[in-house]
Amino acid sequence: MSQTPHPQRTALSLAASGVPVLPLRRGKVPFGNCTACADNACGGRPIMKTPGPCRCAAPCHGWAAATTDPAVIVAPAWAAAWRKAVCVGYHPGGAGLTVVDLDDAEAIAWARATLPATRIVPTTRGEHWIYRGAMTSRNAVRPGVDVKSAMSYARWLGYGSGTMAALPDAVRALAVKEPSPSRRAPQTLSGLLTGGQGECPHRTPAFLERGVAMAEQRITEASSAVHATVYRTFLAVLSRHGRCGCLTDTHVTRLFTAAQAKGETARHCTDAWTNARTALGM
Repeated sequence: MSQTPHPQRTALSLAASGVPVLPLRRGKVPFGNCTACADNACGGRPIMKTPGPCRCAAPCHGWAAATTDPAVIVAPAWAAAWRKAVCVGYHPGGAGLTVVDLDDAEAIAWARATLPATRIVPTTRGEHWIYRGAMTSRNAVRPGVDVKSAMSYARWLGYGSGTMAALPDAVRALAVKEPSPSRRAPQTLSGLLTGGQGECPHRTPAFLERGVAMAEQRITEASSAVHATVYRTFLAVLSRHGRCGCLTDTHVTRLFTAAQAKGETARHCTDAWTNARTALGM
């Protein structure tokens, strides 16, 4: 993807449409804090917290510097940064958006099988899938996939194509950490499948089959954080396929078998499945 010819001009246009922007330097990263704000000495707008009282004239504090104010964008301190900038960054959460950053072909294939269609922006190596709605950001939710929204920034690469869809539960589930399992009586698989009476999203049986197969593959290929991978995979499957009643004991057994092949116990699988249903209000 080529560099933006005039980053400041692009930034002003985006800001006018309500998208908070910031300059990105070489490496597609924000400019470092100025001397007065180094190590958060100013006491405001630390990168990992809600923007606070700092009113530094420079584009400090990473994503928290993003602004829609044209007077800030053209101010002298920002103008100096724009001259060195290689592209425009924006704060998706500040614009009420969520970006699913897909880094490679495998990640794109997973998204096509798992997530509802939405606006797609091509990137250097993959795609940005952009949804309407903000959420918690989280990196490395699965191989090649980051979620960028609140307290995060993304590189502006154009408007892309397709109709932007509302943020689905399947994406929200990616940023949810597994809760501590509560003590409960053992449950049968049939007991874990009750209550699915929602609208059916499956165009053909092959759609559900492909979703379950991709989930099995995700668990099987996990090289670390197996507990978290199993839980997030269960969340994604239930979010996409669990409300209509199409999931059967056979499908769940396949997922449990894949998890147990990676060293998970039957009890952990049951806890993770039940916790996922609870997180989704099922």
